[in-house]
Amino acid sequence: MGRKEFLKQIKSLQERIKEHEIKINLEQQKTIPDVNRIKYWQKEIDAFKNAIIRAEKRLRRKK
Repeated sequence: MGRKEFLKQIKSLQERIKEHEIKINLEQQKTIPDVNRIKYWQKEIDAFKNAIIRAEKRLRRKK
């Protein structure tokens, strides 16, 4: 993958993180929030953050 692809991937993952954070906030505002759903989204956010870290490392190596 080239530099543009890594930057695109990072941007996409950051957008997904924002989407999941919105979902978590909306779920927490419910009278009875679904804790399992929140945990699932949080795990996905953690995975996205790890993917961003890996992509940034690859970007630094490409220079």
